[in-house]
Amino acid sequence: MAKIRKAFVCTECGAAAPRWQGQCPGCEAWNTLQETASETRPDRRRGSWSGEAPRLLAEVEQDVEARTPTGIGEMDRVLGGGLVPGSVTLLGGDPGIGKSTLLLQVAAALGARLSALYVTGEESLRQVGLRARRLGIKAEGLGLLSETSVEAMLAQAERQRPGLMVVDSIQTVYSEHLDTAPGAVGQLRECAARLVRFAKQGGTAVFLVGHVTKEGAIAGPRVLEHMVDTVLYFESDAGSRFRVIRAVKNRFGAANEIGVFAMQEDGLREVRNPSAIFLSGHPEAVPGSVVMVAWEGSRPLLLEMQALVDEAHGSAPRRVAVGTDQSRLALLLAVLHRHAGVAMFDQDVFVNVVGGVRVAETAADLPVLLAALASLRDRAISRHTVAFGEVGLAGEIRPVPFGEERLREAAKHGFERAVVPAANQPRTPIEGLEVVGVKRLSEALDAVF
Repeated sequence: MAKIRKAFVCTECGAAAPRWQGQCPGCEAWNTLQETASETRPDRRRGSWSGEAPRLLAEVEQDVEARTPTGIGEMDRVLGGGLVPGSVTLLGGDPGIGKSTLLLQVAAALGARLSALYVTGEESLRQVGLRARRLGIKAEGLGLLSETSVEAMLAQAERQRPGLMVVDSIQTVYSEHLDTAPGAVGQLRECAARLVRFAKQGGTAVFLVGHVTKEGAIAGPRVLEHMVDTVLYFESDAGSRFRVIRAVKNRFGAANEIGVFAMQEDGLREVRNPSAIFLSGHPEAVPGSVVMVAWEGSRPLLLEMQALVDEAHGSAPRRVAVGTDQSRLALLLAVLHRHAGVAMFDQDVFVNVVGGVRVAETAADLPVLLAALASLRDRAISRHTVAFGEVGLAGEIRPVPFGEERLREAAKHGFERAVVPAANQPRTPIEGLEVVGVKRLSEALDAVF
């Protein structure tokens, strides 16, 4: 068996040192060396190498990996169709957002088809049992283990060989080969590496729960996200009962895929028609609101973009964006001034995407400007109008991917008019939907106002 030795690795450049010292010998950064563990292997220089020889790509088996549906449609969508044997998924989110609740529901749903092991390091078995009772979960095939030592939990997993293993959370797990406290960089890297190795060798699908920092990123070294196969993030507005899970990395499916859930008394329930919940349903049109069609993962999603423009009383006007890029908001307002003659240098501009969804694509450019101008002029845009499109620095309206699919989604929800880039106009008319193609920002403003 390989011998475990300790080393100190720099979190900035990755240089290793045999003992701790204040300054990294590689990049000369201070206080960046963290303890980790590595295996020393026998010296092979004098013997024959017994490793596997290279193989041609055509000789490698390329069968489609079998997936196990979780029974929760939105979760299967985010994972790319279901659980892949041997995959490792990292789930992060704010405290109390529902990470443990969701994974307990997934483990219970799969317990009838394959054995599942739920390892908790933050709660007692009694607490987990009370939560299961509150959620109405009666899974006889679900095993519970309260353990924080990675060696002990892997020993139990080796004996049981579960098809699914949940570790809640990775920040509470420690390795006996390291002297640092749980949650340290070296502990996170070592424990995650051992769990990944166990999953790949035994074919067990592993879920890791990760804490997040105040900036919303998963706590610990960035290499933690590179080691796993899938990284999922919980997104939600404070006080909202809706939860959005976004896949920011997925080796077995589409990245940026989202699943929408609603928090209820009996746990998280999937929302089968997300577009309906993100539309406010105003009885009449209100100024500063416009509906856009975003593309999230593999499906279109109707979202409401709201803007509030008010007179600035400070020395510098405020630019606040919630759910979209704040720096891009300032850029779009400059384009609006330069190519449409509308100045907002003396106005505070607030933009919000309803429902807590974050939109990163450029298709939100045109809806942002339309909502801001509608608020400035105190004019309402028809509730039956949708818009999407990228706005260039020269004032042109550029096309976005999946234009026709977005339009069909809008027509399915009863919208009657769409203002889109001219290049996104469908080749065949869409029944019940008038599509207005525009090439310049001025044309889009004339078409709406």
